[in-house]
Amino acid sequence: MTTYGSRHAMAQRGDAVPTASAGGYAEARDTHEYKIPQVIAASAVGTMIEWYDFYIFGSLAAIISPLFYPPGNDTFAYIAYLATFAVGFVVRPFGALFFGRIGDIVGRKYAFLVTLLIMGGATALIGFLPTYATIGLAAPIILLLIRVLQGLALGGEYGGAAVYVAEHVPDKKRGFYTSFIQITATLGLFVSLAVILAVQNTMSGEAFASWGWRIPFIISIFLVGVSLYIRLKMKESPIFQHVKSAGMTSAKPLKEAFTQWANLKLVLISLFGATAGQGVVWYTGQFYALFYLQSILKVNPTSANYIIAIALLLGMPFFVVFGALSDRIGRKWIIMAGCLLAVITYMPIYRAMQSVAGSNVTTAVSQRDSVTGAIKLTPQTQDASGALQPAKEVLTYTNLGNLLSNSTAWKLILLVFIQVIWVTMVYGPIAAYLVEAFPAKIRYTALSLPYHIGNGVFGGLLPLIGLSVIASTGNIYAGLYYPMIVAGITFIVGSLLLRETKNTMIWDEVETASSGGSTKADITGPA
Repeated sequence: MTTYGSRHAMAQRGDAVPTASAGGYAEARDTHEYKIPQVIAASAVGTMIEWYDFYIFGSLAAIISPLFYPPGNDTFAYIAYLATFAVGFVVRPFGALFFGRIGDIVGRKYAFLVTLLIMGGATALIGFLPTYATIGLAAPIILLLIRVLQGLALGGEYGGAAVYVAEHVPDKKRGFYTSFIQITATLGLFVSLAVILAVQNTMSGEAFASWGWRIPFIISIFLVGVSLYIRLKMKESPIFQHVKSAGMTSAKPLKEAFTQWANLKLVLISLFGATAGQGVVWYTGQFYALFYLQSILKVNPTSANYIIAIALLLGMPFFVVFGALSDRIGRKWIIMAGCLLAVITYMPIYRAMQSVAGSNVTTAVSQRDSVTGAIKLTPQTQDASGALQPAKEVLTYTNLGNLLSNSTAWKLILLVFIQVIWVTMVYGPIAAYLVEAFPAKIRYTALSLPYHIGNGVFGGLLPLIGLSVIASTGNIYAGLYYPMIVAGITFIVGSLLLRETKNTMIWDEVETASSGGSTKADITGPA
């Protein structure tokens, strides 16, 4: 058996993964060995913490948005806060390009060590940032700059973690193992909600709104410290070490990834045929559902947080289910099925949410503030005579036991849970597909851009676009048209053009390259 064959057989057994030394695979058996669970844990913990840092900002939107913007119009403050939230998504592709280049030249490990430090520092700063009442317009400006740093850091983090895990695990189980990285985004959102709820339960609502909201941000310092300690002990991925020691790294990964048509075509197909639809499905099923409950259906913010958190907890195992299933039947059609189901079911699901919530919201009335000129949004219901009046808050929270004894809460949990299943279908296999779609020497750079445009731009702008459309039309379902259109486009483009990659052997790719063959994986055959 060849040296590579020995290494590959070991990986197929799932025993351990040796890191490649400067001498390549010939010395691999003599180097330090990692067990795959350790690799996954080191990557996943750090990535989950970065998602926690990123999403704690959005999870607290309804509570702290008035604190950083001029007072007098809560809807304007909320939309402005969401706009600041969205900036973090918009800059993610730039972070992907910057840190992706570092990851393909210097190494995967070093790139996501830097992103972890930037994200943790930026998040902690929010916890100490004075509000508008203290420093005026400097507050939203500084908040915006911090959000840019968060977005840049996250743009580099995900690609590094996904590639790092994928380059340690056996080819035939890549969907299963990388699905644990896919859990981290939803787990980060879940943990952010859990921390918020835990802090809220230790103090009054007034205290939390005044200063308690800072605690979840400050906690990030401890979480990042733990993750940094773990990651510093990890070594570089064996495939990248081999590529680098063999002199096969790209000197200009940005140019190679985006100016060579063969690679650029894969980037565009991956974006419009996979990650754009995946991004809007992810954000509709989690963030938009939360915003819709709180801001449109007038569900108590704490109750809404619990509803989303429970649905996420119930749905998280399905990331692994669909990741493992993609190893058997392929990545492509699971992702396409998730997009199609979202297009078909979103409208009936959200109509059902409106029906069971009990607030009887039928429209949203927009009024222009005479002072600021901003649009103020007020969800409306009809009284007995049919006249419109402001909707009242429903599912008022007293304690978790009472909430869980309410059948309305469980109906809403079920409706959100269904959306989370669509999320797991599109997101569980996506890391394996992206890693397999691009050659090792430009992998970090090439996969990060379509991922972060799809998720950061198409997905990340969804709450802002959705609520703005509702505010301008008064139609409480109009915000769904955007994710339905994007998911529909992805279903069409992906069905026609996306290649199935589950049979791509990235270890064979490196072995072939080191023997003088092509450095590009064979993914151009029939779908």
